Amino acid sequence: MKKALSITMLIAAVFVLACLPSPGIAANPAVKLGLGHVISIKSSKDLSLDKNGNAIPPVAQVDAAIAAVAFDAAGRVVKVTIDTAQTKVNFDKDLKVTSDLAAELKTKVELGDGYGMRKASSLKKEWNEQIAELEKWMVGKTVDEIKALKVKQRDASHPAVPDVPELTSLVTITVQDYIAVVEEAYKNSVAVPEGAVKLGLGHEISIAKSKAASAQVDITMIATLFDKNGKVVRAIVDTAQTKVPFGKDGKVTADRNAEIKTKKELGDQYGMRKASSLKKEWHEQMAEFEKWMVGKTVQEIKALKVKQRDASHVAVPDVPELTSLVTITIEDYIAALSESYNNAK
Repeated sequence: MKKALSITMLIAAVFVLACLPSPGIAANPAVKLGLGHVISIKSSKDLSLDKNGNAIPPVAQVDAAIAAVAFDAAGRVVKVTIDTAQTKVNFDKDLKVTSDLAAELKTKVELGDGYGMRKASSLKKEWNEQIAELEKWMVGKTVDEIKALKVKQRDASHPAVPDVPELTSLVTITVQDYIAVVEEAYKNSVAVPEGAVKLGLGHEISIAKSKAASAQVDITMIATLFDKNGKVVRAIVDTAQTKVPFGKDGKVTADRNAEIKTKKELGDQYGMRKASSLKKEWHEQMAEFEKWMVGKTVQEIKALKVKQRDASHVAVPDVPELTSLVTITIEDYIAALSESYNNAK
């Protein structure tokens, strides 16, 4: 009898454990979704000379930290995915582009072991492994609690390394930008309906529009919540077109410390309304596209009928419910969505 009772209690315990949230997932449901980003051109390098008087060609570098974050009703992080891209455009001494404009450009998470931090790390951990530990630490905390993380300066390039017992053996990267993107995601967060079970972050990066003496790095990013059937519960899409111009002397002419805004942050300043046949700005058209994606699977969204408007707009929606609302080309947004689904956790 006692044996039967013990087995019953064991089965009950297993059932209770199976119903608990998996590690890293807060018990409360997501009620808000945010997309945060910090973009900088500070690491770009001017044309210079080495000690022998030989030219050192200039390099444009656009650093972008990105976060997709789901929050509960109390403002605590339910799920978070952080990534960062260090995109370079190389020039020769005559300011002609030498980078492959069609090359696939990867983020640090996509590079994985290829990023090469493990050898230099005192923990022997790659960047993607360390950011995963930081994400895990953030779950269940509010933005204020995350911002209160005690940090220390390791060196000039690492001014904010975690200095708390639960992270010092796991994270030695500097975290100020990753905290900033989570804070921005919270400030920009939007309400979401019930049913989200997975969070994804996707992106598309291109330097194809770079030309002599002027680099351009286009980054499309998307934060997506999916339900148990893989349908979009809510998606937030944004894109940044960051330019790094050089003067005839090979020096960067843009303000390295200026705030770099995305199309959504620019709002009406982006200037699409005048050129649009719909008289709608980019952020307005994107809001319509985001709304259209809700309730659809990635396959259904990828099957959207499109048409080529011109050489710069090769995939404009061609279905009755969107033609009067969206005339922007959407191939990069769908590609980023597909990636966010593949990366969802």
